[in-house]
Amino acid sequence: MIKETNCGITVWVECEYQAEYSNPANMHYMFAYRITIKNDSDYTIQLLSRHWDIFDSLGEYKCVEGEGVVGQQPILAPGESHQYVSGCNLKTEMGYMQGYYTMVRQLDGQEFRVKIPRFNLIAKFKLN
Repeated sequence: MIKETNCGITVWVECEYQAEYSNPANMHYMFAYRITIKNDSDYTIQLLSRHWDIFDSLGEYKCVEGEGVVGQQPILAPGESHQYVSGCNLKTEMGYMQGYYTMVRQLDGQEFRVKIPRFNLIAKFKLN
């Protein structure tokens, strides 16, 4: 598990290779990741959007941006958490993701970015 705190927001990431949804013969490797976001600040916040930088071991790069996370723009009071699961497919058995969330403080409308820590995407058979 990877964990990082910035701007008073803690982000945890867990990642797992999904062999049952992958097809290595066709260069299709599927990964699932679970993210937990905890508001450790003194303000109520809302997650507005996400930005992902995704790299595979061939050097291919994808940028993914969009509103919210899995169709939601959660509002978190101080001490509250939000967890979601999503996925990513690569053409190789290894890569990594990193990015940021754009959030807003409900009190004054101040927008800020929260870094999503870099995490590796590695098929289990590559670790043996």
